[in-house]
Amino acid sequence: MSMQFIKKLPTPEEIKEQYPVPEKLAQMKIEKDKEIADVITGKSDKFLVIIGPCSADNEEAVVDYTNRLAKINDKVKDKLVLIPRVYTNKPRTTGEGYKGIASQPDPEGKPDFLAGLIAVRKMHLRVMEESGFTTADEMLYPENWVYLDDVLSYVAIGARSVEDQQHRLTVSGFDIPAGMKNPTSGDLSVMMNSVYAAQHAHSFVYRGWEIETSGNPYAHTILRGSVNKRGVSLPNYHYEDLVSLIEMYNKMDLLNPACIIDANHNNSGKKFDQEPRIVKEVLHSRKLNGDIKRLVKGVMVESYIKEGCQKIGEGIYGKSITDPCLGWADSEQLIYDIADLV
Repeated sequence: MSMQFIKKLPTPEEIKEQYPVPEKLAQMKIEKDKEIADVITGKSDKFLVIIGPCSADNEEAVVDYTNRLAKINDKVKDKLVLIPRVYTNKPRTTGEGYKGIASQPDPEGKPDFLAGLIAVRKMHLRVMEESGFTTADEMLYPENWVYLDDVLSYVAIGARSVEDQQHRLTVSGFDIPAGMKNPTSGDLSVMMNSVYAAQHAHSFVYRGWEIETSGNPYAHTILRGSVNKRGVSLPNYHYEDLVSLIEMYNKMDLLNPACIIDANHNNSGKKFDQEPRIVKEVLHSRKLNGDIKRLVKGVMVESYIKEGCQKIGEGIYGKSITDPCLGWADSEQLIYDIADLV
């Protein structure tokens, strides 16, 4: 038999019982969920900044990073909603390489999925406890949602997952904002159809249960650039791209038209030092066009303590072991600049 069943993992209920959310953090999450949702619906004119490492590979460095964010939050919270990226799964185009702390708590060790589930939950809880933020994560494996539904305030569905039926239907059962990225091909209709699916009710099988969902009114789009058939990056954050997206929204029966701009990936060609320029261009487009301002609710920035990236095993504290990230000093300045420009 090609598929071997190694061991049965604990249920979400069992993991939650071992690592519960304290009451004060549960209340904080309710408040943060509403604050973020109000931006998506337009009830709030604050601007979302979803910022943090490409992958959350090291608990100490991630908590250090989010605590640094907390120190500057008081200076910008009247205009911005900072949401730390604590991305615990890493999609791999070929299936090879480090897949994130959820699969491999020790990047230099062997996969350990039980230890990974525990590490993920403990890290999200520790960030909440120490920084006062609730977190964002990518839902690479939709069956993992119920392990984290009581700690996350924002979820992204990645470019390689957005066309998948199970991802779309699972998002329809989320009660928090979920961003659906455009696929790597750049076909925006795929992204729009995924938002439509996520916003509507469905019946399907999930974790061995027949379930029904009511639809997620906070599902929205994320523009992250694309690649052409020659592998060349094609950005989609420019003024004309945003106008085209507005036209697509106007043709579809969707709630709460909203878009987040991912400043890295194919929008920057993975040139992390271009993220500040891209963010500022997007903010300029918002000033030029009221419809764009109403549509673009925030940005995503890949950022860590040390700029760039390193190979696994080099051991540089706070430096990405996946995609290169903006360093802390430039990230802090960018946050202040965003607050000045929105």
